[in-house]
Formats: sequence, C-alpha cells, structure tokens
Amino acid sequence: MSVDINIKITDRNGETHEIVAPTDMAMNLMEVVRSYELAEEGTIGICGGMAMCASCQCYVISDHQLPEMTDDEDAMLAEAFDVEDNSRLGCQIQMTPELEGLEVELAPES
Repeated sequence: MSVDINIKITDRNGETHEIVAPTDMAMNLMEVVRSYELAEEGTIGICGGMAMCASCQCYVISDHQLPEMTDDEDAMLAEAFDVEDNSRLGCQIQMTPELEGLEVELAPES
C-alpha cells in the first residue's frame, strides 16, 4: 500500500509550499523539489543525486530523526557555501512514512 506524506518546503524566494510526497517511488527530497519545480531548472540536483555537488542543500527545520549523514554527504557539506548546523543534502533524504510533517528550507543558490 502506498503512503503519501505531507511536507513543507520553503523555496529560495521564501515561499512555503505544502506538498504531498510519495514514499513508494524511492524518491529523495531533491527529486521531490524537482518534480514540483520548486527550484529553477538547472539549479538543483546538478550531479544527479550522487552527493557530489551541494546544489540540493537544505536546512531541516523540523526535528525529524534523519538517517546518519554519510561520509560523502559530510565531505560535500564541508566544501559548500551557506552551511548551517541543520544543513543536509536533499538527495540523501529518502522519502519515508517517518518523515510525515518534514519541514525544510532550500539553501541559497551558491
């Protein structure tokens, strides 16, 4: 049975979007942002979700328990701009039922 979750994404213009994300399609947050066209074409997911760029960096606002950061994600964020304590790469956040109510803000385009 498919489970859709409700999440809030604040885009780079400061507008908050309440969207429904599927959890049965193996999508990550970056892909959800792209599918809803919440970032300008060519400005997010440039590396295709391989944690090799920081174009999908976001700030996790809600206090959801996210999976442990991988070494690749940690290394990429160490080189990124506008990094905060709550920064994560959207491509590394898989949509799961546990993320119901997730709130994130897209980091500025660097």
